[in-house]
Parts: sequence; structure tokens; C-alpha cells
Amino acid sequence: MNREARQVPGISRAFIHWRRLVAINAAIIIGYAIYKIAHDVPDMEYVHLLVGYHFGFTKRALIGAIVSLGADRVPPWLVYVLGGTALLATAGLYLLLFKKTFGFSQASAPLLVFIMGSPFFLKNFVKTIGYFDIYGCMFAIVMLLIPARSIAFVVLAACGSIALILIHHIHMLLYVPAIAAIVVIRYYCNGHLSKPDIAVGAAMAGLVSAVFVAVQIYGNVPVSQAEFSQFLRSRMGNGGAATDALSFAYIWFRTLPDEISETWKTMPTNLSTAWAYPILIALHTPLIRYFRDSIRALTSPHHRRVVLAALVLISLGYLVICITVFDYARWVSSWAVCMMLMLHAVKQLPASGPVALIAEDDKRALACAIVLTVIPRVGIIRPF
Repeated sequence: MNREARQVPGISRAFIHWRRLVAINAAIIIGYAIYKIAHDVPDMEYVHLLVGYHFGFTKRALIGAIVSLGADRVPPWLVYVLGGTALLATAGLYLLLFKKTFGFSQASAPLLVFIMGSPFFLKNFVKTIGYFDIYGCMFAIVMLLIPARSIAFVVLAACGSIALILIHHIHMLLYVPAIAAIVVIRYYCNGHLSKPDIAVGAAMAGLVSAVFVAVQIYGNVPVSQAEFSQFLRSRMGNGGAATDALSFAYIWFRTLPDEISETWKTMPTNLSTAWAYPILIALHTPLIRYFRDSIRALTSPHHRRVVLAALVLISLGYLVICITVFDYARWVSSWAVCMMLMLHAVKQLPASGPVALIAEDDKRALACAIVLTVIPRVGIIRPF
């Protein structure tokens, strides 16, 4: 691991601005979470907690099945309890990861602002609280934190990826590629290239792929939508249950061709505000430049090629998602989060020398950070 956060005696004037941005971002995240819980009705998020394995093996049902072990009826507020817990756990784990990679100091403060304050990251996870995307991010962070010394690391990654696919099959392209890249970079790029290591890795990749295929083939609900909806209604608890939640029961009966057809039908409308994504990405230019320099600083040309290939493959996975399902703001946000996590993976490879962090007195970087700070989130389908 490369610890590049240099210690600076005293507090510089430039650092005060970055410290304020950290506090403002924290206030925005907390305030937006309170607003979200007070004003939003978690219809689709709620119905996911009602679905389990009552009718047999079912896609998108693992979380609901776990919930059903402890409750016959599911209160609507559980959406926010589970979602809030996942959000707090992800924030805490990421802070541990940031400390492990860069340390907390004046020099690393700009980097922290660009990542933790990015509208792609925690802010958008507040917007999508109750959705299952965050579980992929949280597990990827865990895989960056734990030691990668034995083949158990590879097996754990496969088991976690299978759980993510059972939670929601879209994780196969959403976070599983990033998790696989973390395994390759942290385990295989660090000298674990024996035949048994490679064989286990191939077997685990095959197992994860097989589970995804099984979900696609055998994960459909074998009863009518009316019977399915009636069962879900029997699982609904009191306390202001979302009255429109059952209108989302149809998504368990929608096929892949249905998904693609609806996505392409609504694509012109949903892409009408796509111009915002390049602007949001461009505001992260100081962070992107640091990521680029970190890749260039890697000692091994082979490691550089592996990292670049991983970034391309992760991005291609998101391109497939965008062709299939139209929640574009979610996909762009999770793609950006995967890129941020890949930065941490890269910093765990041997480098030829230190890479200059984002300068505290860089006025352009500060201006970009201020704009990112005041943007509360990206969104779900269309930006803002």
C-alpha cells in the first residue's frame, strides 16, 4: 500500500476551505437523508422486502427472504432502517478504506472532498435508499479492506458476488466486475499465479456465472400475477404502508426482451438530459488526473495493462446495463463509484514513486469541489 498523505505542521489557510467543504458535505448528506425519509414514499423499495422464496427460487428475493425469517408482516419503515444501516455501514467502511490508503491529513483533504462529497457517491445512495445497489459497493469496500493473502480471498469474493446476484441479478454487471477486478489486482497481481490459484479462480468465476444464468432461467414466479400480488398483500404491515407498492409486482414477471423494449422506447426522453453527465464527470477532473498519474506510476507495465483492461471491462458492463434498463442516473453514479474504488485497488500495487495529491491551494480544484459540494445528488433515471 502507498501512503502518500504527507504531514503538514499547523493548519494552512487553504486547508480551512477544504475542511469547511467536508463539513458542508456531511451536513448535506444528513439533511438530505432526513428530507428523503420525511417526504418520499418507498413504493418499489418496499415491495422488494415483501418478496421471498414462498413460491420457490425467485429473483430479487434474498433480502426479502431474510426479512421473512424474523417477521410475517413487513412494516414500511423497515425500508429506511435497512437502507439507513447500509448507508451508515458503507460510509464508515469507506472512511476506514480512505484512512488505510491515504490517511487523514491536510494533504489528503481535497481527495476526501472529491470522493465523499461527490454527488455520485453517498449523496446518490441517499437518493436511492432502499435500493440494493449499495450492497455491491459495501462488499467491494470490504474486499479492499481485508487481507488478500490466501485463496480464501477469492472464494469469499465469489460467495459475496453470488449473494449480490441473489439480491438483484443486475449486480452481475453493476458491482461484480469491479469485485472481480479487485481480486485480480489485489491477489493475482501480487504473485498468486500458481495452477491451483488460477484453477480456483476459474471455478469461482464459473460458479458465479452459473448462478446468474440460473436466476435468469429459473427465477421467474411460477404463479399468476394476481396470486403473487395477493401473497404480497398478506405480507404488508401496518404503519402507513405504501398503497401503490403492489403496482410494482409486475417487475417479477417482466422478461429480458420486455426490459430492452421499454428501455429503447423511452430512451430519447431519458437521454434528453444526458448532457449533464459529462459535465459532472468533468468536475471531477482533479481526481481523474490523480487516478491517471497513479496508474502511470505503477512499477510494472503488466500491472498497468491489467488495470486499464479492468476499467474498460467494468465500463463495458455498464454500457450493457444502459442498453437493457433505463435507470441511467443510477448506472452512471455506480460506474463513478466503481472507478473511485478502483483507485484504491491501484494504490495497493507497487509504484515507482509517490504521486502528488491534489494541491490544497489549487484554485481550479477548489472551484470544482465547491460546485460538487452544492449538488445534492444525481438521481435515478434522469439527472436532478
